[in-house]
Amino acid sequence: MTNRSKTLYVGITNDLVRRVYEHKQKLIDGFTKKYNMTWLAYFEETNDARSAIAREKHIKGWLRIKKITLIETVNPSWKDLAEDWYRKDSSASPQTCPERNKEILRFAQNDMKRRNDKKG
Repeated sequence: MTNRSKTLYVGITNDLVRRVYEHKQKLIDGFTKKYNMTWLAYFEETNDARSAIAREKHIKGWLRIKKITLIETVNPSWKDLAEDWYRKDSSASPQTCPERNKEILRFAQNDMKRRNDKKG
């Protein structure tokens, strides 16, 4: 996650759509709320919790410039990858539309794959 000034936050979750929603709505106190971390700049997916934790620790150990390079390989303009994930009405939280969550994540994964294919 990032913000207007490109501060970086690295984390893991078992539900990306829900977690991004929480960041965007500032529902969880802490670093991301304090620094207005509401843009999803990059994500990776795995089905294995241990590898996700290891990857998070690995990336957190990197210098900022290396993290920026990783983001810019798939998102050079630092677009919010989740900007269109949620309906504009307030009743559309991730908990109220689980079928939409799968559609959103599938779209995001396909979008990242297309970007990677164009680069490679």
